[in-house]
Order: sequence, then C-alpha cells, then structure tokens
Amino acid sequence: MLSLFRRKRQKPPPPSTINVAEGYLPVKSSQSLLAAEHRRQLLDRIWQYTALSHPQFNQLYLNPIHRYAELVQQLPASETHHHAYLGGMLDHGLELVACSLKLRQSYLLPTGAAPEDQAAQTDAWSAGIAYGALLHDFGKIAVDLLVERQDGSVWHPWQGSLDQPYRFRYLKGRDYHLHGAAAGLLYNQILDRPILDWLSGFPSLWASLLYVLAGQYERAGVLGELVTQADRVSTAQNIGGNPSKALQAPIHSLQHHLISGLRHLVLNELKLNQPGAAGWLTQDSLWLVSKTVTDKLRAYLLSQSIEGIPSSNLAVFDELQSHGLVESTPDGKAIWTALVTQGNWQQSFTFLRLQPALIWGSEERPEAFNGTVSVARDHNQPNTPASPAAPETVSAGSRQSPSQPDPLTMENADYLGTLLDMFELEESEVSNASSAGTLAISNPSSDNPGQTFLNWVKSGIQNHKLIINDSKAKIHTVDGMVFLVTPGLFQRYAQEYPGISQGGDQETEKWRRVQKEFEKLKFHRKRGDGLNIWICQVEGPRKKAKLKGYLLEKSALLFDTVPADNPFLKLEKHDFP
Repeated sequence: MLSLFRRKRQKPPPPSTINVAEGYLPVKSSQSLLAAEHRRQLLDRIWQYTALSHPQFNQLYLNPIHRYAELVQQLPASETHHHAYLGGMLDHGLELVACSLKLRQSYLLPTGAAPEDQAAQTDAWSAGIAYGALLHDFGKIAVDLLVERQDGSVWHPWQGSLDQPYRFRYLKGRDYHLHGAAAGLLYNQILDRPILDWLSGFPSLWASLLYVLAGQYERAGVLGELVTQADRVSTAQNIGGNPSKALQAPIHSLQHHLISGLRHLVLNELKLNQPGAAGWLTQDSLWLVSKTVTDKLRAYLLSQSIEGIPSSNLAVFDELQSHGLVESTPDGKAIWTALVTQGNWQQSFTFLRLQPALIWGSEERPEAFNGTVSVARDHNQPNTPASPAAPETVSAGSRQSPSQPDPLTMENADYLGTLLDMFELEESEVSNASSAGTLAISNPSSDNPGQTFLNWVKSGIQNHKLIINDSKAKIHTVDGMVFLVTPGLFQRYAQEYPGISQGGDQETEKWRRVQKEFEKLKFHRKRGDGLNIWICQVEGPRKKAKLKGYLLEKSALLFDTVPADNPFLKLEKHDFP
C-alpha cells in the first residue's frame, strides 16, 4: 500500500564512490536519524506487521532499531552498488525488516510443529527473522570501512557508538565475503541480554538465527531464505525498481534450477508419508502430488528471482520430463495416477515420479512408506503396488482431495509479483484464499456460526494469519472503526473451512450463509438508509478503487489495541444517520 521501496527514484543518483574525505559528518542521535518521514513510515509498517502492543514493540523492535541506528549513523550500505548513499545502511536495514516480516506472514513456524507450538512461538520467530534481516549487512561497518574520528583515531564498532564527528572510506582489496561472518563481532550490541536469553529458549529458531548471523545461510532454513528474499527485493528495488529484471541473470540452466527447487521443497517444506502430505517415499520411487508440488516449485523459483520459469504447470511438467527429472508413464506421459493406502486410509492422487537419488545424495533418507502406492490400471500396470518398507506408525490425519488446491499453494503462484506490490493498491476484491502456510484444519462449531466467524477473525489477527491495513488485506481500520471487506473476508473463511455449510454445494452459498449469520449478531453499524454495506474510497500513489464492507464500531471485538487508521481509505459519509 505504501510505495516505500520506490522512494529512491526521487533521489539523485549517488556518486560512483562515496568518500567523505573533505570533511566530517556530525554524530546524530537515533531519534534524529529515525525521524525522516520514509523511516517513520517503515517503522509504522513494521509495527503493523508485528501486531504487538506498543510496550512489546518498543522492547522487541524499536529499542534494537535505535541501537542499530546509533551505530550505523549515516554510513552507506555499499560503495557503488545498492543503497550507496549517506544513510543507506539504515534504510536498507529497515527495508529488510519490513520486507522479511511481510514474507513471514506466509509461514507457520517452526515448520512441522504442532499448531499450538507454532502459536506459542509466533512472536519469537517474527522477532528472530526481523533481527536476522536487520543485521544482514551489519558486519560491513566492521570490515569494509575505515572510519576515522575527528581527532584522527580509528573507530571500530565494537568500541561502542561514535562520540566525535567522523569520516570514512572503503578499504581497498577487501574481502567481499567477510562481512557475512563479521556480524558476530557486533550483534550483542543490538540484541540485549533479555532478548538473547528469550531467543535461546527456542532451539530451532536460535540455531537458524545464529547461522544467519554467522553468514551461513545455507544452514539457516526458512529464516535464512526469508532474509535472502527480503535482501533481493530491497537491493533490486533500490538499483532498478524491478527485482525480476534488476537482479543479475542466473548462470545456471533451467534443469539445474528445477532440480534445486525440488530438492529444497522436499528437504525443507513438504510433508511425506502421511495422509494430507505432498509426497510419499517408497523404496524405489519418490511420488510427489503433481499440482501441489508444481505450484510450490514455480512459486519458489519465482521468489528466487529466477527468470525463464514456465508460466503454467503443464509447461513445467514438459520441462521436468524433457530433462529426465521425472519418470514417464508407460504411455509416455509425465503424470501418474496412483492409489495411496495405509491401513484403513486410502486416497487417489496424480503424481510426479522421481528417483530418490535425485533428492537425497549423501544425505540420509527418511524411512520409506510402510503402506502401498498402487499405480492405476490406465498406466498398463494394474494396481501395481510400489514396494513398501518396514512398518512405520503414521497416524491418519485429514484427507486431501486431489481436486482441491493444497492450502500451501492457494495464494498467487507469482510470489515475486505479489511481493513487489505489497505496498501498492489493488482493485480486485477477489479473496486470495488461505495464506500460504495455513494448515489443514477441522470445521468450526455451528452452534453460533456468526460468532465463530468473528472468533476466527480475531485469532487470525493475533497469530498473523490475517493482515490488516495492507493492499492484500481484508481488514482495515477507518475513522476509528474496523472495516471488514466483503465478499473477500467471508470467501476466505469459507475456503478455509469447506464444511461450514452443510446445506449448499456451491462456494458462493457457503460464504453468503456465513455473511448472513454474521449479520444476525448485529455488531455492525447500519447506514442511514438501513443498508448494511458501506463503501470506502481507496486512493494510492497510482490507483484508485472502492472497497465494500461492514463497519464494526466496537473495535475491542477484534483488537486489544486498535491500530491507526489506514491513511489510504476514506469512508463515504453521506450515508451516516
């Protein structure tokens, strides 16, 4: 909604090399440095993404950011590349935090943990991701720059904040990879003891954050990926405005990217060998649910700014088959149909079939599936079961129909495009369905469907599944009231809980029934003409649109602390009584 990353276009191009040799820069307070309008907007955006109270936000985010600002002062983020201007390091750090928290909303972490554990760790993982993003390039001020005080002494950041006017120059012949490891010298000046004590209580998060701070992103899992993606966007936006074009073209072949993407998904994101999973590993084959995995593969490669990715799943199937990455059926097709059976549970899927060695090289493989994967008769292999392995107990959970989209892939596959538009307005009112990372869940109680819907909204806001005051959001604050966008918010609820309406088969009937049950609560404010639906005018930097929705005067129904009004929404007031 806020085109914050586009503001650099208004700045004159930075000089090819920054060198303050003619004079000294004054030491500024963190309050002064962060008072710039674009930084205040970034801080406000960061606060909205955290959904914390002001005291919590100050402790976990604002205080570390102030300490960061005091140390980096007006130093640039690079000599001639991105954010190569006075104050560039501070801007880049804030942009990374905002962008990484935006990306984080598509994940439930730690991956694979029980829902109650993920809910309990929500704030810790958000903070850990933000710290990794903020400190991403922090080591540069220790090893890339020579900073000189006015009295001629050399300043090192481990000495504490600057206490005299200063000037700086970039070191010649420096190791361009060293700064990734140098953050370890400094991060305890930003993250105080209470924060470190708190984070260390979450082993998985703690390990990932330490790997990021040591520059070992390949070992940092999802946290490392989110920081890397945020860095790509902030960097590319600064130097060209379009990350997909500004980033250097990949040097590897499409075949390399496809297999690398599949390896990443299988090793880090996909569940295997259980009902509701995206794949099954037998002794001689890896069976991956075709639509689920291909959607995620395309989205992942796009998020890595890799160009040349086919725009449709059918094209991806052809590429995988032509490169020999998947096994063909007896009639030469890429897609297999097979029945997965384990005990009393069975389900038919369409699959991609791979050799396990493509995914697991020297790594230890998971135990093979103890049920059967039986190939359908139309592949000339009538009910041929894939060889099972030694028995393994797997509880039968929720079933996933191959005809319905996987909750993990229901958002737009063009993930990079969505990310670039994250601060812009969009006219479409079509729901993006469940956010990526939403788990399969059971249907809610029907005792009071309207109240159950409101409970879902409040829970979604608290655990970051539902965002507010964003271009993609279906919940906004305007004139001190809560604005619930219709039909988008109700459609998303109906998609997330497909069994809420026992009396109708159509998706439209389901969300309309939810909406009627909500109206029965009479929590919404009616217009002067007796109608329920209000209209908001939406005006952004380049687009204008209208949103329709319900107004809730009692914000406490959904918020403990009501966020500031969305500045881009204006309620049409001619209908007020």
